[in-house]
Amino acid sequence: MRRGKNPKDKLTNTNISISKYLLPGDAMISSTLAPFGLAPSPALAEAIRQYMELLLRWNQKISLTSITDPQEILQRHFAESMFAACAVPIVHGRLVDIGSGAGFPGLALKLVAPELAVALIEPSMKKSAFLAEVVRSLGLKDVKIISKRIEELSGLVGVADFVTCRAVRPDKRLLAWTRKALAADGKCVLWLGSEDSAALQKESRWSWQPPIAMPKSIGRVLLVGQTHSH
Repeated sequence: MRRGKNPKDKLTNTNISISKYLLPGDAMISSTLAPFGLAPSPALAEAIRQYMELLLRWNQKISLTSITDPQEILQRHFAESMFAACAVPIVHGRLVDIGSGAGFPGLALKLVAPELAVALIEPSMKKSAFLAEVVRSLGLKDVKIISKRIEELSGLVGVADFVTCRAVRPDKRLLAWTRKALAADGKCVLWLGSEDSAALQKESRWSWQPPIAMPKSIGRVLLVGQTHSH
């Protein structure tokens, strides 16, 4: 009788394949985040490393990111997400992240601004499972994962100090939902290319701040806005 594969064999193979990735040390994390106005503590650097290891491991099974180089992940995902904590700024309050995917920017901002109460909206059950694993592994508190599309949500009205969106194109439907979700002085924070940013600034029901150039990038910006009715 042929024996089935031992589950531990599969885990061992996964560990071996992960070992080819060199996770960044504290010095690399500090030097990469510095242009974005961030000075990570040793504890934050370790949390970033743990998160990155989970991301690379899970990415072998489900599609979380097309970027697999650790230094590029550090800059494009972590640093660019965390930049909003300094630029907007985002320090405390209630943050709702639309289309969280692998947790950027929502969970990355939670790491750098631990007082935030974060709701991650991610309709993919597989990606939601990954987000739950990151939250569990890093011991993060006050994080809610919502595995639904925004049109299926009815309870998030007037509660968000910040609504963030990085991976989803901000169309009229998304902006209309964001208007309802924001509290009186709430802000919509978007990660965009400069062309999309210019087009979005023509939305008459919003008051947009001048785009904030993303460090170490050509043509990517943060766009921060509030509704005129607020």
